[in-house]
Amino acid sequence: MNKVIGSFFVFVLTSLYLFPFELKGIPGINTKMMLAAVGLCVYLIRLAKGQSGGFNRDTFLLSVYAAVFSLVSFAAVTYNGTPDYAFVFYIVSMWVWIGAAYLVINCMRAVHGFASVRLVIYYLAAVCVFQCAMALWIDSSESVKQLVDAYIEQGQDFLNQRNVERLYGIGASLDVAGSRFSAVLAMLAFLLVHLEGNYEKTRLFLYLSAFVVIAVVGNIIARTTTVGLVVGILYLVYGTRLYTFRLLATHKRLWISMGLLLLIAIPLLSYLYTNDPVFHKQLRFGFEGFFSLVEEGEWTVSSNERLQTMYVFPESLKTWIIGDGYFNNPRDVDPYFTGRYIGGYYMGTDVGYLRFIFYAGVLGLAAMTSVICKAFQIGWKRFPRQREVFLLLLLLNLIIWLKVSTELFVVFALFLMIDKEEDDVYEQRVHLCNNQEIPK
Repeated sequence: MNKVIGSFFVFVLTSLYLFPFELKGIPGINTKMMLAAVGLCVYLIRLAKGQSGGFNRDTFLLSVYAAVFSLVSFAAVTYNGTPDYAFVFYIVSMWVWIGAAYLVINCMRAVHGFASVRLVIYYLAAVCVFQCAMALWIDSSESVKQLVDAYIEQGQDFLNQRNVERLYGIGASLDVAGSRFSAVLAMLAFLLVHLEGNYEKTRLFLYLSAFVVIAVVGNIIARTTTVGLVVGILYLVYGTRLYTFRLLATHKRLWISMGLLLLIAIPLLSYLYTNDPVFHKQLRFGFEGFFSLVEEGEWTVSSNERLQTMYVFPESLKTWIIGDGYFNNPRDVDPYFTGRYIGGYYMGTDVGYLRFIFYAGVLGLAAMTSVICKAFQIGWKRFPRQREVFLLLLLLNLIIWLKVSTELFVVFALFLMIDKEEDDVYEQRVHLCNNQEIPK
């Protein structure tokens, strides 16, 4: 019973970490910051007791990369004379994520006796399924919506506008949710490809069910989830060597189970699509591209059409090199801005790469990219058995920046708090349970 309660506590912490929100009575402080503050206290207490702090050379080097990005951002806003300090304190933001991740992983370690890459993925998947369920419940129950909106601040005034009307969970909405759903879909695909022996085959249906729920409901919440869905399916095809038609027994079981699950899911979705007007509208929104492809013979998504208008590029060499010092809309951050008004973010673009360039030039984009690449490199070297997880996360991050500026350091940070030795011990237990030789 104690372990069940402890696991639920870690689950709640993971949700507060992955999808932070503010409480109406404490404006300006979100759950991520609260976790980071507690994590810092835990760190100081452990140091005072002479225990290992948990941070290492990798964390220090990553901080150096983040500090470089902060310095480039400071140079950009100083040179351009703007008050937009969106990334000047990125090093602080990074350490807030690390501090919060430190607390989550240490609590996970206290409950389970260890922390591992697989265990983190389990919790992330469970949180995303929960957020999808909450989004449907909030949307279908006015009393639940009023209760959530009364205590939680997550921009729901915008989300509930008649011309928007987007689903949201508890802290999970728009592209932030979509990017994290995408990461979890890709990681679930990794788990499905690497199912081994009797120990894990019982989890096949759970992994597949989570994948389908996040793919469907996640797309209704944010269509950025499609990126993770596509990457996840492509990885399943590649990882199982489906294109060779010579599959391992576990991979045959995987595709058969997926087919059976789809035989259940498709009729259910079709029934809801036909008989529930609200779900009909939501499903068409979430999978607008697929519906247009079937009905009109071409992939057409309204947000993609808007995105095409956002590919605007700097017109001066100065902007290419050091940017214009604006990441957000100048009308929102600079009372002295006298330039032409453009709706949305600076220069009317939401494209991640372009927003970084307009803010701090190619120098800023390179510095920001180096932070994500460094996080990938640390995971790649520390966890050789799960290297593909970090490759998938890096790929997703780079693809998502073609649409929005959301980055996946939040996911990387959790893995950076895990020790290689304890992950190795867990992997050895898995392979021993499968009666297999541990791969070198």
